[in-house]
Amino acid sequence: MTNLKQTLANITGAIVDKPEEIVIVEKTDGDHVTLELSVAPDDMGKVIGKHGKIARAIRQLMKTAASNCGKKITVNIKDEIEDVE
Repeated sequence: MTNLKQTLANITGAIVDKPEEIVIVEKTDGDHVTLELSVAPDDMGKVIGKHGKIARAIRQLMKTAASNCGKKITVNIKDEIEDVE
């Protein structure tokens, strides 16, 4: 079974300049998974892309990965890094 959080981290890590600052918070509700992605402020434009094209592509890839696991997914891109305890 695919680890959706790790899949998102791998995709995002290939795009950004500071992969060490990627923070992903996973919330699960039955078969629905919500991933909240935060990156360094300098990398935000790279993750969103022009007119949101990169963000849409990331979400589509994640939906495909989730459907292979029999799950539904939502990927939220946060504009600031939050402290996760």
